[in-house]
Amino acid sequence: MKRAATLRLLSDLSNFSGAARLRELLAAGPPVRVRCSPDGRHLLLLRPPGAPAPQLLVAVRGPGKDLERAWPVGHPSPLDAFFLPWPMRPALVLVWESGLAEVWGASVGPGWRLLQSTELCPGGGSRVVAVAAARGRLVWCEERQADAKGQLVPWSATFSHCVCVRTLEPSGEAGTNLGRTDILLHHCPPFGLLASRKDVFLVPTANTWPGVGHILLIWSPGKGKVMVAAPSLGLSHSKSLNPGRGDTWDFRTLLRGLPGLLSPRQPLTVHTWAPTLQGLLLLDYRGTVSLVQSHGGTRAVGTLQEAPVGLAGSAALGMFHSTLACVLGSTLELLDMGSGQLLERKVLSTDRVHLLEPLAPGTEDEEELETRGGLRLLSALGLFRVSWEAPQGLELPSSEDLVFEEACEYYQRRSLRGAQLTPEELRHNSIFRAPQALASILQGHVSPSTLLITLKAELRDYRNLEQLKAQLVAGDDEEAGWTQLAEQEVARLLRTELMGDQLAQLNTIFQALPTAAWGAILRALQLQPDGNGRLRSQAPPDVWKKVLGGTAAGKEPPNGILPLFELLCQCLCRLEPRWLPPFVELAQQQGGPGWGAGGPGLPLYRRALAVLGEEGTRPEALELELLLGSGRPKAVLQAVGQLMQKEQWERALEAGLAFGPSSPLLRSEIFKLLLAEFARHRRLDAHLPLLCRLCPPDLAPAELLLLLRTHLPDESEPPTPFSQPGAEPPLTVGLLRVLLEQTGAQGRPSGPVLSLYEDILWDQGTPPPTPPRGPVITFQTSDHPVLEAWAPSGQDLCVTDTG
Repeated sequence: MKRAATLRLLSDLSNFSGAARLRELLAAGPPVRVRCSPDGRHLLLLRPPGAPAPQLLVAVRGPGKDLERAWPVGHPSPLDAFFLPWPMRPALVLVWESGLAEVWGASVGPGWRLLQSTELCPGGGSRVVAVAAARGRLVWCEERQADAKGQLVPWSATFSHCVCVRTLEPSGEAGTNLGRTDILLHHCPPFGLLASRKDVFLVPTANTWPGVGHILLIWSPGKGKVMVAAPSLGLSHSKSLNPGRGDTWDFRTLLRGLPGLLSPRQPLTVHTWAPTLQGLLLLDYRGTVSLVQSHGGTRAVGTLQEAPVGLAGSAALGMFHSTLACVLGSTLELLDMGSGQLLERKVLSTDRVHLLEPLAPGTEDEEELETRGGLRLLSALGLFRVSWEAPQGLELPSSEDLVFEEACEYYQRRSLRGAQLTPEELRHNSIFRAPQALASILQGHVSPSTLLITLKAELRDYRNLEQLKAQLVAGDDEEAGWTQLAEQEVARLLRTELMGDQLAQLNTIFQALPTAAWGAILRALQLQPDGNGRLRSQAPPDVWKKVLGGTAAGKEPPNGILPLFELLCQCLCRLEPRWLPPFVELAQQQGGPGWGAGGPGLPLYRRALAVLGEEGTRPEALELELLLGSGRPKAVLQAVGQLMQKEQWERALEAGLAFGPSSPLLRSEIFKLLLAEFARHRRLDAHLPLLCRLCPPDLAPAELLLLLRTHLPDESEPPTPFSQPGAEPPLTVGLLRVLLEQTGAQGRPSGPVLSLYEDILWDQGTPPPTPPRGPVITFQTSDHPVLEAWAPSGQDLCVTDTG
């Protein structure tokens, strides 16, 4: 049973002074600007210039008198109005485009009175284009067109504005203390101003020069910092900006000192801005809601069901707990801030609805305590609260029950047995101690000192991480800070199960900061070179199990996310390709059953080759090293075949000799491949000593000759003592004798002769004597050429004339 969003009526506005006028202004057009006092007792409505009177209405809940102001035609109405967070009495400030500012306060008796009037632009010739109030400060953006002498300043209209600040503090019962005017930025484009309780946001407007229309600034008065952010670029830079110390910035100089911010980008197209305690919400014209946080980071929140079609700024955005509320016309949509999922969509009975600011902490009275945990909506129909409420009769489980239920799901996913695990079994089974320990902590059975000792390491890591984040936000030594943050995050992720979001986050870190991420892996695996071109590791087996775990055979990684082993191979290819084969060889030695090496999945060398790309596009040197280092017969024979194609005979022979002692069958296969090449051509003759060493010791001479005969080239003509010019020289007996001698290097076997050719090799006696020869007789040539014949020594020579 899921929770439901409820709209509860807090007030029908009858308890506000001037209720009829309040409903009239809320229901009539054009749109009206609505603000709420920090204590929630006053509502301010300001109508745009040219609207019917009254243009200003301040309604009070409970006892008190409302304030109505109207300005006749030809007299401009205020540009904006704000409540001031004064604890003693309600007060508000009105600001005109001319720079006039009036401070009004509720007097001791009924009614309102003017406390002070001042000029924000005393020099004249300037006009205020935007204004905001934040924590007793008035911040405005003014356009300066003339200097003190009334002459036009030769500035470009693009950067003819400045942003100023002035403090407003109460003084006594009916006084106001105005601070001096400080310039935060000068020579800047026109900015819109929005304020939350902590920060002031300077956002681009339709009149901002497009070249800087993608940049916004976040000023934090409490920190004395300004954050310059470009959400579309994902960049942010922090600078010091404390008016109390005399800090001020030339906008153009500020941007020139921040690399990357002036990259060509389209201006921000924002329909509605909304400041919140968590940052600045922005809704674009596609219906996408994003959050710009105080540190300058931007993240997408979600997408509305319908894109905004009304006037810019006509939507209303707000947040309560982890829920985003958006009022668009007569539709209220609630989205989860974490996942962006649409939680609920309601159709309202009116399209003029305003979201009110959250109440200031410590100002709620008993009646307002009910509004905590939700947002307040104001319309002509009344004041409402939207919040989440559990259905009636729903009994929430205890924290201990939740622990055992979550533990059941965790252990069941990793269990090989078919029986279902139950929470009761976990409660009484001593094998699973982690959920019992956590339940004891939640029940208060573990003392605070014991719990602190248990969590000491985690708390120290968390504190260091928060300090590092603060250092990055401050902009101090950013490069070293990002490196340290990446290393800490990789180390933390290696302690998790590395599934789903954790694996995706690890992929992101390796893409953004590969060097820092690989440094963390080096420490986790304790990798060290041994001086012989190999790597050694002292990491425990459970760490290697996480590294070598992969997806099932034949399945692609989800959404392009690489398993950790492939991720490390890809990182090594980018940083140090020469260490990839030793790393894969080390991983093959570490692998256990079902880890990805020796399990049902792909062998590790195949997984590493897949990272290098498709066959034919891989770096040849790396591919050969991976194939030879795999130790797999099929891969080694493939590598030897590639070496033979490139005629790298010595390396092919050395590869066979390297696998000789460990794999005699593989050695024999490599020898047969090279022997076939030896029979076909003479390019292996220079490496005959290595080929003799590779010859298997149990190979008989007859077998050797049969193998050679199989691969000898076919002769179409009778053999000749000398080869034709340009032809491949044939295999000679002299070369063959060396190989035949190698086959009998273990000593002559006892018993009968097994081969017709062994007597050639093993007869160590003297050769037979030369037969006697007779005297040489010289024959004369006859006068007529005839067939000549000769007889052996001692016989008469007969010459017959056949003519």
